[in-house]
Amino acid sequence: MVETRNLARRDVYAWGGVTAAAIVAGYLAVVLANARHFYSDDTESQYAPLWVMLGQQLRKGQLPSLVPEHWMAGNYTIEEAGLLNPPQLLIDLIAPSIDNLALYATVVKLVFAVILGLGVYRVCLEYGSRAPWAAVAGASVPFTGFLLFLDEASWMTAFTGTAWLVHAWASAVRYARGRSGPIPVFVFLYFAMSVQYVFPAVEAGLMIGAVVVGEVVYQRRWAPSLRVLAVSTCAAAAGLATYLPSLLSAGVTWRGVSEIKNDQFLTVPWSESLNASLPSTLPAFTSWWGYIQPLPLVYIAWFLIPALAFIDWRKAAASAREMSAVALFTAIVLMWTAGPGTIGPLRWPARVLPMVAIGLLVLVCTLLGRYATTDGWRRRAGAAGVVIGLLFVRSSSAAPAELGWHIVAVLFVLALGGVMVWLGRLRGTAVTCVVAVIAVFPIAYVQVRAAQPTPMSWNLPEKRSDMKEAFPEFDGTTLQLADRAMIKPDERTLEGAYGSLAFGNYPKNLELTYTGGYTPNGHYWFGEMLCMRWDMSVCPDAYRRAFVVEPSTGRTIVDLMNVDRVVLQRALYPDAQMQPAPDGWKWVDSPGHEGYISVLERNDGPVSTRNGRISDVQGTTATSTSESNTTSQATVSSDKGGHVVFARLAWPGYRATLDGRPVPIDVVGKSFVIVQIPAGTSDAQLVLTWRPPGWKIGGATIVAGLAGLVVLELMYLRSRRRRDPVAADRVVEP
Repeated sequence: MVETRNLARRDVYAWGGVTAAAIVAGYLAVVLANARHFYSDDTESQYAPLWVMLGQQLRKGQLPSLVPEHWMAGNYTIEEAGLLNPPQLLIDLIAPSIDNLALYATVVKLVFAVILGLGVYRVCLEYGSRAPWAAVAGASVPFTGFLLFLDEASWMTAFTGTAWLVHAWASAVRYARGRSGPIPVFVFLYFAMSVQYVFPAVEAGLMIGAVVVGEVVYQRRWAPSLRVLAVSTCAAAAGLATYLPSLLSAGVTWRGVSEIKNDQFLTVPWSESLNASLPSTLPAFTSWWGYIQPLPLVYIAWFLIPALAFIDWRKAAASAREMSAVALFTAIVLMWTAGPGTIGPLRWPARVLPMVAIGLLVLVCTLLGRYATTDGWRRRAGAAGVVIGLLFVRSSSAAPAELGWHIVAVLFVLALGGVMVWLGRLRGTAVTCVVAVIAVFPIAYVQVRAAQPTPMSWNLPEKRSDMKEAFPEFDGTTLQLADRAMIKPDERTLEGAYGSLAFGNYPKNLELTYTGGYTPNGHYWFGEMLCMRWDMSVCPDAYRRAFVVEPSTGRTIVDLMNVDRVVLQRALYPDAQMQPAPDGWKWVDSPGHEGYISVLERNDGPVSTRNGRISDVQGTTATSTSESNTTSQATVSSDKGGHVVFARLAWPGYRATLDGRPVPIDVVGKSFVIVQIPAGTSDAQLVLTWRPPGWKIGGATIVAGLAGLVVLELMYLRSRRRRDPVAADRVVEP
């Protein structure tokens, strides 16, 4: 028995190696088609620069929860920073040492693609699939349409959360069936939730719910499912600290309105599932690119639907109870893809298409791994041909202009399917599955190649050294007023606009302080004040607004922000430099960059370093004595009472004390922190401190979650000692 188990273990590891190697080969195919595929859109404009900035702060021994000078994008407890996610912090720590960010992003994503593929491989094994078919599922999943073209190319946190989620799924099934303890479930769930992106957290909850129900159906007893529910609750308690700041700050952000509505944007009709196996598919639903998508976003795997004809469904019916969790989860997420379009912070239901792909791959590949048959192959081949015909009709209906490509895709699927049936009859499962894995590479290459030029890329530079060399050395705090939409495609180079204009998180690559950045959770009132959008773009009226006098203080907005410099995009403000500079400011030259920007600087030099973050004082004197990102300290005096305004955005979480006694704080212009100083104050110590709202509750729930995990682990070890040691150490056999 020991020898048999060891052989099974080696087989499992060997096919796991095949899965990982296939994903590496698939990534090489994609990079050959487009070297920048994994450095696109949000990755180049949001995540990679954020990694650099966070890593620099971490190397200084600081956890950058707040950077006041980044203003609308500076509260990183509500951004997708993963501040409480250990793997993400490791990525951040390495990032400042890498010059080529495109290369670094590709390698990081490759690592997570392997993690994802091995997770799906594990899930299939836990439900009884043979290892070769489990490897097919694992090797295929990173190259499914939505994952490959959106999550992997752009939306990094969605991708990493999905990678951890599938491991939590496999570990939850193992725990429910007595094959392992609660710690892996807890760790993987916590990793999925703490990426600081809400979709993986909600999807993980749905997955756990499906496993809980499925194990009750399968085992016909509640205890195993209750254990899974208990450890999941502990993980959720630990993960709550990630989302409390967002929940408690929502009232001042763009995401503050909680509503359920259906606007049809990125909602996917269920009929698009009939496109899942034709590589040429270009689905029809509304997105940024109109109604017909330029990318195969609903594609899953070429064999997925035709292979249903080669499953022995009579035998498969016996596993219905065991597979009920997979079927339930897949049904739930498939329903979600069709709407509503917005459920509170959850918008764009197409984002759950990766969950549909994972559920269907696990379901079909597990059934193939257990019940694949070529008996009566002619009849089954005929049924598969009919199914492929339906794929052709649906895909042609969605994108009739691509009829030629659909015909080529049908011929490819028919030919490859015929080869697999022939190999299955003559050479067995292993060779058949190797062919299915190899087929992933050319399909991924052709799909990515056909999508060029990609409709998503910002075309930001790849090397930080090149960026710094080309860009002006703007010290201090800079407010840029520009609109990214006004940059022509041929100007998106370092020799063009990117040599002097910075959008999104690009300033973080340059190690410059800009009063903006990429933010999906921006401060609503500050954004309204400067009509600033998520990518740092502004409207034409922003220049006027920046120099408007705030009535209660008599100071301009740029004064209250302690801005040292204002950079104007010439395309947006072509005549600005022909007008006199605002009072207290002057136009300055920016040699080599005049074609794209006009620059204003203060007559009396920088203000951001003069008196800490104090930006206005009336009826009092205030001298800064200490500054950090989260705390401002000053010595204040006032005979008749007055106020101190700080160049800090009024995020929830600020507290103030005067000589240790709490004093109220207020908000100026719905944006700036102001502290009233009472009459008779003399050389008092004013301390303004920010902490993420709910941090005490979050800390307590982390401790409670870990304590619960310890109890569950002790219970598991105690029960394990009661079992036969051989049974306790068994591995999953294919």
